[in-house]
Amino acid sequence: MTVVEPDRRERNGAMEVTDFALAQKITPAVIVDRPRALGRIALIDRIFHHLTRTAAIIVLIILGGVIVSLFRGALPAIKTFGFGFFTSQAWNPVNDNFGALPAMYGTIVTSIIAMLIAVPVGLGVATFLTELCPHPLRRPIGVAIELLAGIPSIIYGIWGLFVFAPFVQVHVQPALIAGFAGVPVLSNLFAGPPYGIGVLTASFILAIMVLPFIASISRDVFETVPTVLKEAATGIGCTTWEMMRHVVLPYSRVGVVGGVMLALGRALGETMAVTFVIGNAHKVSPSLLAPGTTISATIANEFTEAVGDIYTSALIELGLILFLITFMVLAMARYMLMRLERTSA
Repeated sequence: MTVVEPDRRERNGAMEVTDFALAQKITPAVIVDRPRALGRIALIDRIFHHLTRTAAIIVLIILGGVIVSLFRGALPAIKTFGFGFFTSQAWNPVNDNFGALPAMYGTIVTSIIAMLIAVPVGLGVATFLTELCPHPLRRPIGVAIELLAGIPSIIYGIWGLFVFAPFVQVHVQPALIAGFAGVPVLSNLFAGPPYGIGVLTASFILAIMVLPFIASISRDVFETVPTVLKEAATGIGCTTWEMMRHVVLPYSRVGVVGGVMLALGRALGETMAVTFVIGNAHKVSPSLLAPGTTISATIANEFTEAVGDIYTSALIELGLILFLITFMVLAMARYMLMRLERTSA
C-alpha cells in the first residue's frame, strides 16, 4: 500500500484542479468562487420563493376580505328576510320588502342563452380560422375578432339600445311570436308584445360580448393539435367535420372547456350592456321577450338611490349571491377540467 505525503497530495489536487480548469477554459479563481456563486444563487432562489408565496397569500387575503365585507354588509338583510329572499319576487324600496328571485332568474337565463348562441358560433369561427380560411386572411380576421373583446361594455349597451333593439323589435320578435303561436311551451317562451328590449335581446348582446373569448381561446388550442393527427384523419378519408369532431376536439377539449367557462364567468357578471337592453323589470316572466333584470343590473341601477340600511343591505346581499354563483360555476369548471385531464392522461 503506497502512502502519499500530505504536501504531495495537495500538489496533486492543485494540479488536477488546474488541469480541469484548462480543459474547461475556466480560471482557478472561478473554481474557488464557485461555492460562493452557488450560495448567492440559492439565496436569490429563496427570496424569489418567499416573494411569490407572499403574493399568493396577499391574493387570498384580498379574496377573504371581499367575502367578509360582503357578508357583513348583507347581514341585516339576511336576518330580516332569511331564505325567503331567494324565493320572493318583491322589490319595494318604500316598504323595505325585497326579493332576489327575478334578478337571479335573469342572470342565469341570459347567461345560458348567451352561451347556447356563442359556443357553437365561437367553435365554428375557430374551425374556420384554423382549417378553412385562406392563409392571407387568417391574421386580419383573427385580429378583428380579438378586437371585439376590447370594446367597452357601455359601447355594446348603447349600440344594443339604439341599433340592435329596434331591429329586433321590428324584424325578429314579431317573426318569433307569429312563428311559434300555438306551439306548446314555445308559444309561452315567445309570447307578448314586441318591446325590442328584454331578456332575449340582452342574451344576444351577451353572446356577442363573450364570442371573442371562445373563438380566440379555441383557435389557440386547435393550433396545438399535432399536424400528423390531422393528416392521418384526412388520409383515411375523414371530412373536415369528422376530423374536428373525432380528432381536434377530443385532443383540445380541456382548453375549449376552459375558454367556455371563462366566457360564462364574463357573462354572469356583465353589467352595463345588459342594463341598457334588458328592461330592468323586477319580475319573473315565462316569456323571453318580456323585460327582466339581472343581479349586476339591479345593483348598478339602484345602489346610488339606496336609502336605509335594509335597502343597501339587500343590494349587497345580491352582490354576495352573484359572487357565490360565479364561484360555484368556476369551481365546477375546475372540477370538470381535472376530470378531463385525468381521463386524457
